[in-house]
Amino acid sequence: MAEDETGGGEVAQRVFDALETLKAIEDPAVRAREISAFLRESGKRIKELSDLRRDYVMGQRAENVSFRAIARDINVHASTVQDIVRNYSGSGMTRPRKKESKDADGGGDGDA
Repeated sequence: MAEDETGGGEVAQRVFDALETLKAIEDPAVRAREISAFLRESGKRIKELSDLRRDYVMGQRAENVSFRAIARDINVHASTVQDIVRNYSGSGMTRPRKKESKDADGGGDGDA
């Protein structure tokens, strides 16, 4: 799995360490208040980071770099790169299903 490979991630690890610091605050009220402050800002920041990553991916695609090569470069799966190019975000559970043909179930109206 590409995400499990080494390479990069040092800055991301510092962010994860900061999150652990939030969790380690002993006073529950202070911890909750600090977590609230983080959550208020995180959505905007995540969007900014996603946009920066998408800009990179789209630039690479404009230069005809393959999905797999981009995936290796940014340490994600090729399908993640495809989703970025399609401007898709979300889980597979919410992804629109492919249209099935009427003959997909073997035809007929279901009466036996």
